[in-house]
Amino acid sequence: MSHPLLLKGFEVELFTGRPDGENVGVAAQACRELEGFVTEPDQRNLEYVTAPEADYSSLREALISPRRRLRQWLAPRQLTLLPGSCLSLGDPSRFERTNPDNPYHDLIERSYGTRVVTASIHINLGIAAADDLFRALRLVRCEAALWLALSASSPFLGGAVTGAHSQRWLQFPLTPPQVPLFRDQTHYVQWMEEQLQAGSMHNVRHLWTSVRPNGPRRPHELNRLELRICDLISDPDLLLAVTTLLELRVIALLEGAEGLDPLQSSSLTLDQLADLCDANETAAARCSLDAELRHWQDGRPINGKDWVRLLLASVQPQAMRLGLSSRLAPIDKVLQDGNQAMRWLNAHASGTPIREVMRTAIAEMATEELPMSSDSGVLG
Repeated sequence: MSHPLLLKGFEVELFTGRPDGENVGVAAQACRELEGFVTEPDQRNLEYVTAPEADYSSLREALISPRRRLRQWLAPRQLTLLPGSCLSLGDPSRFERTNPDNPYHDLIERSYGTRVVTASIHINLGIAAADDLFRALRLVRCEAALWLALSASSPFLGGAVTGAHSQRWLQFPLTPPQVPLFRDQTHYVQWMEEQLQAGSMHNVRHLWTSVRPNGPRRPHELNRLELRICDLISDPDLLLAVTTLLELRVIALLEGAEGLDPLQSSSLTLDQLADLCDANETAAARCSLDAELRHWQDGRPINGKDWVRLLLASVQPQAMRLGLSSRLAPIDKVLQDGNQAMRWLNAHASGTPIREVMRTAIAEMATEELPMSSDSGVLG
């Protein structure tokens, strides 16, 4: 059975600062003067959300248009957008509150400090049927480390090399610390109610994990899968490529491809799978595509880059049928040249100071917002 393309939407968090890479917070003022942006607890970053779209042809402009508007607003203030998912050249020792009178922001600052001052991409896929949604959640949770490996872009913090490829994911306070793979929505609802009663979550939004169900009235009314693990992917074509890979993997599951639901196809228990997922995500945060991971089918070791290649091969039938093969091309370049964190670390290891690495990346990020010519764009 052929499955239609899913609705897709993005939550995009961005840092603002100077062209030399220093973080400068202007979120409160920007969100007052620009429609479509919302603040984060720390004023050095802000967020926008794209409307759900199924067709890839309109998603690139939906991603880039808000960035252009924000950049135009920043320019007269001698400010710009900063790539990366951590305070690469900022001060991680102090919290810069966007709204000192917001009690929830006060709670966040007191509980977590600047561990939460990060930028990321959340990818949402629309899946209305509960059984389908929880099957997809299990598969994506078990492979989430691969999306972190492709997107890692936070090797620096406070002007220093951290030793990780995604410092963001290592420092971000995953909440609650242990999250199971859910058997179904009933399991999810019961578990959520237990967490809220125990106080390990402050509200239904306070499930900070690699992937979660989302919808208009959590935990009872759900309509989408939200992948939260990705570092900021500033290149829109790469973001669309990793989204395509994610969607094609889920479509294969929904079309009934055998062996894709870990609940049915893994030799490990759900508790063992949850531990495996957590360990894989930590390994991917440290070494991204070079990490040694464990496959969810049986726990066998597998290199991150090799696993991504296996996924690319597995989705080719769906990609060809849906006209999306060319959308995946940017992933091949990442496998060849490395993700953003790896390229930044290579430049720094070759003698380029971190500040100069960031200055070059800031300029590259600006060029990514230019319109694509009709003969150079990615089709599909």
